This record gives sequence, C-alpha cells and structure tokens, in this order.
Amino acid sequence: MPSTTTAAGRFRTTTPRMLRESKTYAKQMLMGGLSGFESPIGLDRRDRIRALKTGDIGFVHSWDINTSVDGPGTRMTVFMSGCPLRCQYCQNPDTWKMRDGKPVTVEDMVKKVARYQDLFKATGGGITFSGGESMMQPAFVSRVFRAAREMGVHTCLDTSGFLNRNYTDEMIEDIDLCLLDVKSGDEETYHKVTGGMLAPTIEFGKRLDKAGKKIWVRFVLVPGLTDAEENVENVARICEEFGGAIEHIDVLGFHQLGRPKWHELGIPYPLEDCKGPSAKLRERVVKQFEAHGFKVY
Repeated sequence: MPSTTTAAGRFRTTTPRMLRESKTYAKQMLMGGLSGFESPIGLDRRDRIRALKTGDIGFVHSWDINTSVDGPGTRMTVFMSGCPLRCQYCQNPDTWKMRDGKPVTVEDMVKKVARYQDLFKATGGGITFSGGESMMQPAFVSRVFRAAREMGVHTCLDTSGFLNRNYTDEMIEDIDLCLLDVKSGDEETYHKVTGGMLAPTIEFGKRLDKAGKKIWVRFVLVPGLTDAEENVENVARICEEFGGAIEHIDVLGFHQLGRPKWHELGIPYPLEDCKGPSAKLRERVVKQFEAHGFKVY
C-alpha cells in the first residue's frame, strides 16, 4: 500500500484517489462537526497506535466555535473521543469510546487553529480541548497546544484530571488555563458519580498550581447525588489545596439535555427522573463556596 512520511515514520495510507472514491470518507467530510478535516482512514491498527503515542493523529468527535462557554473570549472547542469515566450526568456518552472518533492529523488541527488566529487574538479567545476526556490523548493535545502558544493563541484544557499522570510536567507548561471538574468532595460519592477515584484530580490541581497555571473549577450540582452539605464543603476544602491557581468556581446546575443521547445509544440512564437544582439549593451551595473566599459563578 502507498506510504506517506510523517515525523513519526512511514504510515501505510490510501491514495487521494482512493479517498475520493471511499463512501466512508465522503460521509466523514459531510459531517458538520468535522468539516474541513481529512481523516487518514487508511491507517492500519499498528500505525494508529504508534501515531496516537507520538500525537501525529488524534481521534476527534467534533469541534465548534463558541463564546464564553469553554474559556475566555471566542473559543475553538475540540471534543476528543475517549473517556475512562462513566459519569451519571454525562452529556456526551457518544464520546466515551475513542474508536468512535475520527482520526485527524496534528497538522490539520494546527492549520485549523491558525485559520482563526486573528479572531482569537481580537477577542482574547483561543483553543479548548474537551471531550470525552482529552487527557486520554496527551501527545496530540500537547503538540497542538505547543503550536498554538507559538502563534500567541491562548490554550485551555477541559478535564476531570482523572488521568493526572498521563500529562507530564512539560505538557502542563503549554496549558494557559484548566477547566477542572471536581465532581465530588469524597471518594464514595466520586466513585458513585463517575466509577473512578478522586485522588488523581486533587493531585493534578496541585500540579497546575505548582506550575503557575490558572484553574476554573467546575462542580455539577445534582440533587440527591452531589448536593449534600458535607460533600460541597469537601469540594471547597479540596479547592483550597490548589492555592492561588483558582480564578473562580462554576456551579453548574444539572439538566436533562444529555438524556436523549443515552436513549439513542441504548444505555440505561441512571438520572431518568432527576430534576435540576432549585434556586434555593443553588444559593446554599454558592454561599458555601463563597464562605471559603471563592468567587462563584
């Protein structure tokens, strides 16, 4: 099979003609969420694994341009495929499996960032990697971040921090801001919410603080699941461990916008009858965080 040379070596890929004739390729190129990316669909399994390790490709679910949602200014938010957690309130269960994403080369992603470079600088925006869990593909994300910072573009990592050690100290250097999901304040609740462990998130937050990075903590308020006063107090105490890194805390009220995706994928939805938090409950939680000296949105 014909080969294409990259920084990582030689990949066995399809030719441009074969791509144009591929129904799979045509379908990918018509997807609005991946418009403008040409996927190297000819990579065999061995080459995909190698390319993931080097960051030559990343598996992407979708991307969009938004304002004041995933960081400051106008952002290009890239949703990566793959996540090790199974949060009960996940809005994007269709991003859980990396193999369901589309392979995108690092060169194509960097070109996309460069295309919006002037817009980012004019609005104080930049690129945000979200998911899924973007820390499942650290080499790809960090290479794009490095290129973005060399262009003077702000970088933001949206993560649970659960894969803490996937990110080296060198990779952390290319993060300007982290949207860190502190999903619970105690191990039992954290495991119930996510299936994972809380400790790696705490360690990652401390590493960000040590590196002089900024953090926006995100806490999802789910009645009957994360709203206990003691749990919220524990989250606040954890945030205190991040020193001066925290700029503010976002208290995000639970909603049911993700429920249709669970139904479509045939996954049992654990919060089928759960309602969003009342104004009174949210006010209580906000005051708890404010009592610890945090700015809360």
